[in-house]
Amino acid sequence: MSAEEQRIVARLVNKLGWSPSRIVREGLRLVAASHRPAAQRIAGLGQFSSGKPDLGSNKKHLKGFGR
Repeated sequence: MSAEEQRIVARLVNKLGWSPSRIVREGLRLVAASHRPAAQRIAGLGQFSSGKPDLGSNKKHLKGFGR
């Protein structure tokens, strides 16, 4: 750890009253939370509006589809 990093940790120990290891753990948690993988998106989802809320689940709307 560099001298500057040690000064930062020491300042946080004094300010927060936490142990150096707790400061490092909390820092890791914050970095991990800000770099979560993006949720997978389904291409075209929400792009079109048919006006039918049950379009994909009501079999009467799908009758003859694909023929």
